[in-house]
Amino acid sequence: MDMTLNDDQLLLQQLAQKFAQAELAPVADKLEGGKGREIFLDNLKKLAELGFMGLNIESQYGGTEVGAVGFSIAITEIAKACASTAVTMSVNNMVAEVIQVVASEEQKEKYLPKLCSGEYSAGCFCLTETSAGSDPSNMKTSAELDGDEWVLNGNKQFITSAEYAGVFIVWAVTDRSLPRGKGISCFLVEKETLGLSISKAEEKMGQQASATNEVVFENCRIPKDALMGKLNQGFKVAVSELAGGRIGIGSLALGVGLAAMDFARDYIAERQQFGQPIINFQGIQWMMAEAYTDLEASRLLLMNAADTKEKGLPFSKQASMAKLFASEKSNQACYTALQLMGGYGYIKEFPLERYSRDVRITSIYEGTSEIQRIIIARELMAEIA
Repeated sequence: MDMTLNDDQLLLQQLAQKFAQAELAPVADKLEGGKGREIFLDNLKKLAELGFMGLNIESQYGGTEVGAVGFSIAITEIAKACASTAVTMSVNNMVAEVIQVVASEEQKEKYLPKLCSGEYSAGCFCLTETSAGSDPSNMKTSAELDGDEWVLNGNKQFITSAEYAGVFIVWAVTDRSLPRGKGISCFLVEKETLGLSISKAEEKMGQQASATNEVVFENCRIPKDALMGKLNQGFKVAVSELAGGRIGIGSLALGVGLAAMDFARDYIAERQQFGQPIINFQGIQWMMAEAYTDLEASRLLLMNAADTKEKGLPFSKQASMAKLFASEKSNQACYTALQLMGGYGYIKEFPLERYSRDVRITSIYEGTSEIQRIIIARELMAEIA
């Protein structure tokens, strides 16, 4: 397999780099603690105008059709400057892809242009609940048909972008008589729907500019045709689309890890101790070499997963391997970078402490590292069954 980027992918990478450095990097620190929300949303709109909110969406719906590899490349570059923006972009793309794959033509025409153009600041993926995180089949949110309307009741937890999203993909139990995971359906719910409410944003360790909220449904009535895909087949949709999301989060982690190491490398090339730059010391060089080797291996795993997806082949194992490795090694890279900078890495004047906080969640959301190992093991066992 040729891992060299083609001309279109190189142009996309350069565009993402230019935007990230010009628009995102200068404000990333200012958005901490949920501050500067208007700046954050304005940058999302600019990303949409550049085509980054529908990277793997067909042009007839407003997408740019750059494919899964292009998606991974773009997320990595954006994450180097602002992980909060990158996760919002990643989830929006995932929501758009789910709609493109599963929704009716009418639903595609209604929602995809709004997600791609920035008319909607973001889309939401409402799957996780307090008792249904790593085990989403245990969800309690229900949808009951009442005449020509579905009535939603339940709570969704840790929902990215909820407070400024335009449309929510919501998973709910529609037939409790079926075994767990077999009676779940997914629905498209618009922001202003009566009975839908958004709790205040969670105060998080990292990625603070990205809103994470609880979404509450209380006798929330939606049209019968808000059902997306086949009745009681929604769990399959969630499982399959999460694999694509894992490429996004692995790419995000890679971007943060690279940003941390690049910053630390520049620092140790200038920092003088014992009469010379500390980059000259072999111990420092080994730390740097190991971190960059791990990050390059992460990139190759992500490219392989994205390329496999792009070819229409099964890619769940590859996506889990890439997400597991990239998130774990990027966490280590941020720790190494902070260590290389010594005390300066620990203070807010430098971005290393933010990188270290931002990267931590990548081994948790979109499936924890432990869940990725289970998925990989199951795939390996299935190959010999």
